[in-house]
This record gives sequence, structure tokens and C-alpha cells, in this order.
Amino acid sequence: MAVALVTGASGGIGTELCDILAAHGYDLVLVARSEAKLRALSERLEGTYGITAPIFPVDLAEPGVADTLHDALAEQGISVDVLANNAGFGDHGAFLDSDWPRQEEMVKLNILALMRLAYLFGNDMRRRGAGRILNVASVAAFTAGPYMPVYFASKAFVLSFSQALGEELRGSGVTVTALCPGTTATGFWGAAGMDAGNVFSLMGAQSPRAVAELGFAGLMAGKPVVVHSLPAKLANVAARLVPRRVSTWICGQVLKRRG
Repeated sequence: MAVALVTGASGGIGTELCDILAAHGYDLVLVARSEAKLRALSERLEGTYGITAPIFPVDLAEPGVADTLHDALAEQGISVDVLANNAGFGDHGAFLDSDWPRQEEMVKLNILALMRLAYLFGNDMRRRGAGRILNVASVAAFTAGPYMPVYFASKAFVLSFSQALGEELRGSGVTVTALCPGTTATGFWGAAGMDAGNVFSLMGAQSPRAVAELGFAGLMAGKPVVVHSLPAKLANVAARLVPRRVSTWICGQVLKRRG
């Protein structure tokens, strides 16, 4: 049976991806920090779909954890066919007033951990001549984001990296898909120090399930980039047509009001 590894599996888009993958017959490897949430998710998925779903309650932002995870799976004889890099977080506020360790942790998780997992499991996939990688980016990838500058920059990296890696792997049997959701009703906003109600009333919100379904469909089709929701698609178009200083100013005005 094929195996899918999902990071950030304990909530939001990650949990929905796990349900969709399990429903399509994938065994799962569940990765997130919360052991209790992962254990409950594993029990539900195994009971509902008859698959196996071992858990790895780890913090991928910590040095060496991605390698430890990869080595542990290799020792257990588990080959990963689908890698879903979904783990990540944001932080709201002016950069110079922010907590530096939190910004650094964001870079380690949103960028470095994603890179390392793609490197390790991507090499395994290339050797086998088959595999799929899904990297969760964001509509934030399309412009600069005052008051969330590191988060926006990290998602711009994820999009660019995914497109470049996918091109390098063309013809190898391995595909890379970047999923770019717009505002989604998850715990992301509260964790970023923002008023979720304010965010949703200002921008509207899409369901994590709808985002995960589109991401799964794009992954299976081998699409390089998948953009979910009309506002996200319009933001992508606007970023190409409007001068960057203008889109940056507009984004800053919106984010000022989201706190």
C-alpha cells in the first residue's frame, strides 16, 4: 500500500488531507507537535479507513529532527510515496517590534524543515522513479506583507522553490505541487496573534476541506501550482499587473486592520 507523510497533521488543512489520503487507500505517517491530537487522529483514521497511521510527535523546527524522522522510517522499512509539507505558522506585527526567536523559528519550520524533508524524501523518490510532493504555500506568496513580513517571505520561498524543484524533476517520475490557499478557517490566525473573526469578516474564509480537496486533486494531476478561491486567484493576477510597491502598500493596509 502507498504511504503518505503529512506534516502539520493535527489540525486544519493537514487533518483534512489525511482524511482524503486515507479515503483513497493511503497508509499515513502523521507528524506534528501534539502527541494527544496525533494519537486521536491516528485512532480515528485507522478505525474508519482500515489503514495504518503511525504518529511522530516532533517539532520539525528543531535541528536534525527531519533527518531523525527520515532515518526512523527507513529503519522501519517505510517508503514515502507522497510527502505533504503542510506544517507552518505565521506571526502578526511590525518586524522590528517582534519576538526574534519566534521569527527565527518560523524560518526554520516554514523554510528549512520543508527544504530538508523535500531533499531527503525527494532523493528517495527520484531513486525509485516515482513520488509526489505537495508543499503548502499561500496567497501570501504573491506579494510582500507588511506586518507579517517573514511569513509572507517564507511562503514566497515555498512557491518559488516548489516550481524550481518541480522543473528539475521533470521526467523523473516525481512531481512537485505548490498549494496556494487564500484565507482559510483554521487555527492559524489565532496562533499568529490575530482576531480570526476580524479576518474572516474582512476577507471571508474558505473551508480547510475544500482547500485540501483541491490540493489533493492538483497533487494527483501533477500540477505545479494550485490556487484556491477567487480572491486568491485575483491576488495572483493583481500581483502581476500592479506595481509591487502598490500591492505592498495595499497588503500593509489590510494587515494593519487584521490584528
